[in-house]
Amino acid sequence: MRRAPLWMVVVGGVLVVLAVLWQAFTISAYVRGAGDGALDAHGMGSLFVHIGQLLVVIGAIWAWWGNWKVVGAAVAFLVLSVAQLAFLGDTEKTGGWVNGLHGFLALIVLISAATFALRARQALGTSSPSGTPTAAT
Repeated sequence: MRRAPLWMVVVGGVLVVLAVLWQAFTISAYVRGAGDGALDAHGMGSLFVHIGQLLVVIGAIWAWWGNWKVVGAAVAFLVLSVAQLAFLGDTEKTGGWVNGLHGFLALIVLISAATFALRARQALGTSSPSGTPTAAT
């Protein structure tokens, strides 16, 4: 297994997790009246989410090419990421329940990215499942 694409997955996964948390914070602040600056910060967070998602997908396909289960999961992660964007409905309309799916799928994206990052970290041999350091393979 190649180390560079595994590190891409680790970095991308961590970036997605942190950026989704940032987006959750900023959109909550906006809804509670923090102003347009919070909405702008939410939008900026999406740039980092998308960069992290690309790192995860490209790195996972590169690192695990031939392991079709993992490659399929990376493609599914990409589809999930696009679907999450598609569920952003008209935010100017009241009763936009579809926006709830946008937020819910963001949590699924966060969990998926974290799972990919942990799997890549374990494949790098930087730690065992129990958290104790091991020799790199």
